[in-house]
Amino acid sequence: MPPYLKKRIDSFRYAFQGIATLLREEPNAVVHLLISVIALALGFLLKISAGEWLAVVLCIGLVLSMEAMNTAIENLADFASKEKHPLIKKAKDLAAAAVFTCAAASLVVGIIIFLPKLIALL
Repeated sequence: MPPYLKKRIDSFRYAFQGIATLLREEPNAVVHLLISVIALALGFLLKISAGEWLAVVLCIGLVLSMEAMNTAIENLADFASKEKHPLIKKAKDLAAAAVFTCAAASLVVGIIIFLPKLIALL
């Protein structure tokens, strides 16, 4: 196998290992994944439009990606210093804020897409 092809295959393997680690070690990632499954199921049940699917899928990808980045930053910060340090706390808080902001915006998108359709069913 050519070295460039092996590197490309390895990069996918590392990414899947990262996803497995995220879901195995981060309870919040599992919560985000479960909410994502609910959103996808609602999308199918309520027959959302292509544009709405784009918004839902982007939100899911962004929230899970932010959770992975938050976890990476926390792991690096913990490795860099076992001591409490205000800059490490700041970095961790900012990373957590990124996840929260993305999740909150995704919730708003979900409400805009799903709430009118759910109300119409009643």
